[in-house]
Amino acid sequence: MPTITLIPEENKRKDYKIRIGKGIIKQIPKYLKKLHYSKYVIVTDMTVRKLYGIKLQKALIENDLDVELLSFLSGEKSKNLKTIETLLDKMLGLGCDRNTCILALGGGVVGDIAGFLASTFMRGINFIQIPTTLLSMADSSIGGKTGVNTKSGKNLIGAFHQPVTVFVDIETLSTLPENELKNGYAEIIKMATIRNKSLFKFLEKNNDKILKKDMRKLKKTIELSIRIKADIVSRDTKEAGIRMILNYGHTYGHAIEKISKYSILHGYAVSIGMCGINSIAVENKWMKQSHAARIEALLTKAGLPTKLPKKISASSLNKCIKSDKKRVNDIQSYVIVPKIGTAAIVEM
Repeated sequence: MPTITLIPEENKRKDYKIRIGKGIIKQIPKYLKKLHYSKYVIVTDMTVRKLYGIKLQKALIENDLDVELLSFLSGEKSKNLKTIETLLDKMLGLGCDRNTCILALGGGVVGDIAGFLASTFMRGINFIQIPTTLLSMADSSIGGKTGVNTKSGKNLIGAFHQPVTVFVDIETLSTLPENELKNGYAEIIKMATIRNKSLFKFLEKNNDKILKKDMRKLKKTIELSIRIKADIVSRDTKEAGIRMILNYGHTYGHAIEKISKYSILHGYAVSIGMCGINSIAVENKWMKQSHAARIEALLTKAGLPTKLPKKISASSLNKCIKSDKKRVNDIQSYVIVPKIGTAAIVEM
């Protein structure tokens, strides 16, 4: 199985392994035995708790490891400071200390919450990412971004906190609902569009097999996507430069999520956002219509939305964008794609 090593910018931080394979979640107890933490805390949501959380806790106990299992209600609405406060109080009640390690078991919401929890508990403890959705495997579990939402917007409170390691077990995708598969697939399409023309062609050719959960195609797709993100993040760990291109489609996407009260999934919103910024890029002659049409065609083939829902007006969208955390001095940065495989930043 492939192992990808992420080397952070200028080696200022210890690098970490991203392990990808089928069934590797079974290797976790053996790996943790070597780390010698005083306690492990599995943080997950109620859905993943039933699917994998209880089994993982049992496996760790059988390997003589001290482990607790904490969970919260599934969904984006749990990604708030109240959830963090509840989890912090529970960890303190369980006697967790600075030598405790958090295991983030689940999708993007779990990873964001567990990572932020780890960054704040006793001013920062270690954590391990164990993503179980396509979105978290290919994107959100990589790079150390953590955070929660507020009434003002998405991910406005958070921290950069790198995991000790990441375990990507593609076998967990077998239980993933179709809408969640497409949710993650949108981020993979984004990754290919901004950085890898060959991956984009691969997605065009293998779209149907990927959506049907062909494990061989999925594994290759996830691995290539991770390599793209790992390369970008290693060059810019704090999003001060090149890492900004990962926000392609996200300025509009985050606003759409917020306005819909998170009833629209992240990947679906980003899909609409990509097409939205493409239209502006074509209008300003920053991008050819043929490239925009090709991107929209792949998103449509993947079963993802490309138009703004009727219930969301353009004026409400623009108003929401003004609270985006990347807005500085009333100037908003947008990621555009001059041609597939390349990206640039424009300020408006």
